[in-house]
Amino acid sequence: MATDTFRTTRVVVVGAGPVGLFLAGELRLGGADVVVLERLRTPTTESRASTLHARTAELFDCRGLLDALGDPPREPRGHFGGLPMDLSMPGPYSGQWKVPQTRTEELLQDWAGALGADVRRGWEVRELGRRDGYVEVTADTPEGPRRLRAAYVVACDGEDSTVRRLTGAAFPGSPAGRELLRADIAGVDIPNRRFERREHGLAIAARMPGGVTRVMVHEFGRPARRRTGPPGFAEVVEVWRRVTGEDLGGGRPVWLNAFGDANQQLERYRHGRVLFAGDAAHRQMPSGGQALNLGLQDAANLGWKLAAVACGRASRGLLDTYHDERHAVGRRVLANIRAQALLLLGGREVEPARALLGELIAAGPTRDHLAAMITGLDIRYPVGGGTHPLLGARLPLGTLPTPDGPVGVAELLRDGRGLLLVADTARAELRWLAKVWSDRVTPVAVRPDTTDPHYDADPLHGADPLHGAEGLLVRPDGHVVWAGADPWAATAAIRHWFGRPDPGL
Repeated sequence: MATDTFRTTRVVVVGAGPVGLFLAGELRLGGADVVVLERLRTPTTESRASTLHARTAELFDCRGLLDALGDPPREPRGHFGGLPMDLSMPGPYSGQWKVPQTRTEELLQDWAGALGADVRRGWEVRELGRRDGYVEVTADTPEGPRRLRAAYVVACDGEDSTVRRLTGAAFPGSPAGRELLRADIAGVDIPNRRFERREHGLAIAARMPGGVTRVMVHEFGRPARRRTGPPGFAEVVEVWRRVTGEDLGGGRPVWLNAFGDANQQLERYRHGRVLFAGDAAHRQMPSGGQALNLGLQDAANLGWKLAAVACGRASRGLLDTYHDERHAVGRRVLANIRAQALLLLGGREVEPARALLGELIAAGPTRDHLAAMITGLDIRYPVGGGTHPLLGARLPLGTLPTPDGPVGVAELLRDGRGLLLVADTARAELRWLAKVWSDRVTPVAVRPDTTDPHYDADPLHGADPLHGAEGLLVRPDGHVVWAGADPWAATAAIRHWFGRPDPGL
């Protein structure tokens, strides 16, 4: 059958999982046309990840998505390598939210679709041609082969990424040496277990709604298998019996899965007009939900940048900051997950390390450090430009004191624009900048309440975000990229992150 050209679009996103759908919504907020290609004809019913961390919850709040989740369970208890740890941190979304991945995907598909994203299911990418000025994607579809031309393609197609294979992108790291078998089983009655290390292996069990129990099991010393599909139920039953002595054979398998301790990361997240996000960019053991949250935060970092470049508002060099910022974050997350894999899946030889780390976590500062790292609240990008305590960090989602009363930071970021916070006593040149870039930056006059007892507190947690500066520039993903009083420095920062002003304004 002949291959027909379907259409031309600014961006093609490959993969309609949570990362691809969140990215599609971000691109639409930035004004970019986007087509999402997904090989599955219907949304998956598998709920692999079920944890949203505090930073992801903040990002969802900044896009008005949290209300649709209702009131999912939130719990402070997390773990590091199976060692219990409190994940509570200062901020409105402390701890972790338990949301099935199927619900997260449904929420993000509704949001991206309402914004105009074109999601095409049953489209399996099989060819990728990089041309001068565009990328051509060929996919098998229910109607036969089709081609799309796009200015940019983003691979969000998982750890076995087709786009990564087609581009030949270097993906160094360690392949899986050990694995966990995972199954959702109906009709079994076994005790709940939270990272129970037994003589012969690790066992985890949790009763879920609807009478289904999720089990995970690793037999110490048993290497990862080469698999072309999920494990058989008989294999899960046998390994569980050897580790726990219990029989799962009378249950009915609902879902079977195996995952290993592979630890790999692309050398570059950007290959010209092809970019990578989520598991397509980094493969890691899904410990404590970090893999899903890392991918969603990749999308939040990339979406507004790619929209600005694809729509001609910013230079292509802005896309290099995506690699620079997220590769470093991914490298750090993969390192902590590798450490956790050693603690979780190692045999008796790791017990001294587990005991020592348990003592350090109980001591306080170590817990604070690990909790901030796992939840993503400690991310600080190297934006340069001074020593203000918020530079590179996220702007806390409190309220800003303005001449018209308090205004929530999350509400100001809902439309995907940047913010220029300016003290009401600042020089006129700073206030003028927001007018020049009014098509992409929202000005916010800030009148700090010096009678507030927390006025001089750490701006990461206190009431004065300006903290001595006359202005702050905040990106659409909530990170502060300039702080100070010099209008020339502010102008350079706005041009760098938001492009040149529209001459028609």
